Order: sequence, then structure tokens, then C-alpha cells
Amino acid sequence: MPMIIDFLKPGIYIKRWIVLMLVSIILISASLTKSIDVFNVSVVLRTSLRIGLFILGIGVFLISLMGLIKGFIRLLNKSLPYRISQKTIFDAIYSKGFLEKGPRIVAIGGGTGLSTMLRGIKNLTANITAVVTVADDGGGSGKLREDLGMLPPGDIRNCILALANTEEIMQKLLNYRFKEGSLKGQSFGNLFLAAMTGIAGSFEKAVKLMSEVLAVRGKVLPVTLDNINLCAELEDGRIVVGESKIPEEVKSSKLPIKRVFITPSDAKPYSEVLDEIERADVIIIGPGSLYTSIMPNLVFKEVVESIKKSRAKKIYIANIMTQPGETEGYLLCDHIEAIERHCGGKIFDIVIVNNQPIPPDVLERYREDGAQPVWSDKKTVEKGYTVVEEGLLSISNGLIRHNSAKLARLLSNIVFGKDVIHEYRLGYLRLKNFSKPFKS
Repeated sequence: MPMIIDFLKPGIYIKRWIVLMLVSIILISASLTKSIDVFNVSVVLRTSLRIGLFILGIGVFLISLMGLIKGFIRLLNKSLPYRISQKTIFDAIYSKGFLEKGPRIVAIGGGTGLSTMLRGIKNLTANITAVVTVADDGGGSGKLREDLGMLPPGDIRNCILALANTEEIMQKLLNYRFKEGSLKGQSFGNLFLAAMTGIAGSFEKAVKLMSEVLAVRGKVLPVTLDNINLCAELEDGRIVVGESKIPEEVKSSKLPIKRVFITPSDAKPYSEVLDEIERADVIIIGPGSLYTSIMPNLVFKEVVESIKKSRAKKIYIANIMTQPGETEGYLLCDHIEAIERHCGGKIFDIVIVNNQPIPPDVLERYREDGAQPVWSDKKTVEKGYTVVEEGLLSISNGLIRHNSAKLARLLSNIVFGKDVIHEYRLGYLRLKNFSKPFKS
């Protein structure tokens, strides 16, 4: 009944297309007759006129059909924008048909690296779970954590926005940082999540509500609901407390990190995280800061045990550059050995690493800061890992990042054995050449 009422309402942009479709049928019918009677006057239609009417009728029919489809999609999903493009129609069909039947992917990490990857893989499946660190204690997140006693919202917010299907203006609004006053440096999205926590009564409920509001494809989960602190033991035995202080102390002392751990030591992972890992078809670790984005998720032995027990395809995405204050001087094998050391052995089989050359001017600037590229190395292969090399570089405003689209296509080849995004693009006639499918 509500559908019928909605249909009869003015302004739903369906009835006009039905009328136009009837007009197209009249035009096509007229083109199939040699003469028509108008007010008892017989009019003979020439062949050229009949051909013209037929072509016009077909054109009007196709336009009205497209309008009808758009109208019905809008009627069935009132959250769609006022103007629906051809891409939106394919997205809606693609989402309902392919994405909801896609593999269950669990992506573990935090920071910019995780959100960058999520922007790409949300085109592979709707069954994404982002497991995000909540050890951040710096910047706007740190202030909210100190003032309100809530979990740090920054990384969670970035992942929600990466998976959201919302208007660009909403993305800009939630990413907006205040430039003056007592809120200087604070993100509106962080405040939104803080307010939602007050309304919902808990952080995890607030994350779910915000995800619903922004029509997130998949879900975002904090790795724990406990208020944890990340600590690092340096090579000389000194302990640094606080995620934001670790890189600073490593840089000033020039001592490498021996291990990281959390306090309180009896903190537990969020139970839903373990459930999602258990049900996962693919588990992706990284990219992201090794000790401050990835490790805070892997210091929970329950998480590590669940990953080890899982029969999912397990993938590690290496950073493109080393990170001063964390992994200065690290080779690819050093990153992997650090994870093995904290997890008590191997937790993934496939390693993805960039092989695209970095422009000399950009590379020189990074080298001045103590960073260097992370390339594939023989030691990682000798340890039994399957190393997949691909050009994954993206440079924006002089900053080196992973290209989310290229990364998603590579993961598509690994997960499906083919480039499903390529096939989807063909759906709306955007032909491009992509790399050959990965074969393990």
C-alpha cells in the first residue's frame, strides 16, 4: 500500500515517463501503417515519413524506459540523490546483485593506509569489515579522548568515510577541521561521532549509527572497546607510553623499537571482531604504520589466534616507503619479521609490494627525511611468502600513497582470479586496459 500511495504522489518522476512511453508506442504504431485517419480524413504516410516516425518512436521509447528505471530505483531507495546518473543505476544494480554476494573481507589496520585501501575494495564486495586500532592519543582524537573519556574517533571516522556512499559535500563537512578558536585543529567528523556516542550511549553503537547515516558499504569495528595505551620498548630497554610519543622518542634517541604492547595488559578485543575474522574469506593486513597502526591490532593474542585458525586467504600489503621514527632502514623482510616476532610466527601467505619507480624529485625529498622505498627482496621469497609486485604508486600534493583503484584491481585478481572491477566498468562503457590476472 505505501508503494501505491508513493506512486500516486506528484513529483516522483514516473508518471511522465509512462505518458512518454505511450507516445513512443503511438509513434511506432503509426510508422507501421501506410495511412491514418484523423477526424475522418485519411492521411497517407510516405515511406520516408514512416521511417522517421519509427526512429523517433524508438528514441522516445528508450528515453522513457531509462526515466522509468531511474524513477523506480529512486522510489525503492529514497536515500538516492535527486539526480540519478547512468553510473548510479549501474551502481544500484551492481550493489544489489554482485557486491552483496561478494567475499567477506576483513581489513586490519588504521591511519591513512587502511582508509585508502577501503576506498578501492568497496567496489569488490559489500561484505567488508574494517578492524581499526583505537590506540591514537594525539591531535583532535587525543583531546576528545582526554576530555570525554571516549575511544579515539579519528581512524574510525576516516574508515567510515572511505566506505560511505554519500554526497561529496557531506564528506567535506565531516572532514572539515576548525581553523580558529578552542576547536582549532578539531575535525567536525570527530565531534559528530562524539555527539553520537552521547546519544547512543556507547561508542560501538555510535559507530553503527554513523555508518547507517552515511550508507556505509560494510562495517567498521574498533579492535577493542577498552581504553588502551600503546607502549613501545626501545632497544636499550626504555619504555615509551603513548602512540603519538613513540615516533618522536625513536627519532630523538635514534634507538629502534624492540617491541610494542598495550596497557592494561588484560584488555580484550571486541567480540564482533573475532566473529568477523572467523567468518572471513579474505584477511588483509595493512597498509599502514607498522608499529602504530597495524601492531596495535595484533597485540591481542585472541586476534592473532583467530587469524591463524582462519582458512581465509591472508594478505599483507607493505608500505611503499619506510617511516622515520618507526621503520627507518627496514627492508620488506624486516617488516615481516617484526610482525612474525609479535605474532609468534606467520599469519599471512601473500605479500603485496609496490614495484613502480618513484619520481626522483619526490624520492629525494623523502630521503632527506630518512625514508626509503620498500621493494621486494629475496629473503621474503626464501621464507616461503608469495610476493606479488605491482605498480601501486599514487602521488598527491607531493605525498606518496597507494593508488586505491590499482590496489583494488590487484586484490580482485588475487581474490577472484579476474578483474571484476574491469568487467563492471565495461557495464557503462568505460574501456581501459588493466594488468593481467594474478596467478598464484
